[in-house]
Amino acid sequence: METPSPLGEAIGRRVRHERQARDWTLDRLAETADVSRRMLINIEQGTSNPSIGILLKLSDALGVGLPALVEPPAPVTLVKVTRAGAGPVLWHGTGGGRAVLVAGTKAPDVVELWDWTLGPGERYASEAHAVGTRELLQVLHGTVDVEVAEDTTRLETGDAATFPGDVRHAYVGAGTESARFSLAVFEPAVGRRGRGGAAHA
Repeated sequence: METPSPLGEAIGRRVRHERQARDWTLDRLAETADVSRRMLINIEQGTSNPSIGILLKLSDALGVGLPALVEPPAPVTLVKVTRAGAGPVLWHGTGGGRAVLVAGTKAPDVVELWDWTLGPGERYASEAHAVGTRELLQVLHGTVDVEVAEDTTRLETGDAATFPGDVRHAYVGAGTESARFSLAVFEPAVGRRGRGGAAHA
């Protein structure tokens, strides 16, 4: 059984708070987000470390955006700072890769800024995000293959690309050393539109 993390426990509290603030039952949120009731219970109890895909489904169903579920509450200020090393790590790869959400805006139009690392040959695949989602990626070090639908584009250090996030896509560490890239995701009208496809893996 997967060992829950402090982040998973915090996410569980936030999901439960957002659900109860709407006076929703577990069944209603499970149906709206298209996740199993058992999965939702495990998340709210902090006994599960949900995937990025599941978190996106829940944040969209609740209309709050992913950052609202994973970032610690903070005083409202004009400038919100995430200190180095303080961003939540929402994915760990088997080859040393990881995905860190370093900044994000509030709903309804959510922008997320990610710091990704992929080991050689490591691949992260995602199903379609919400309709209208766009992604912008810049390689900071190494080589990354970006797979969008049936197309694959190789990016080297310094290269950048933009592509639709509402289709299947994947990032692959394509070189002989670890790759690092910055990723910005724009997801419009969170909670107001259906997803373009199945939920994220």
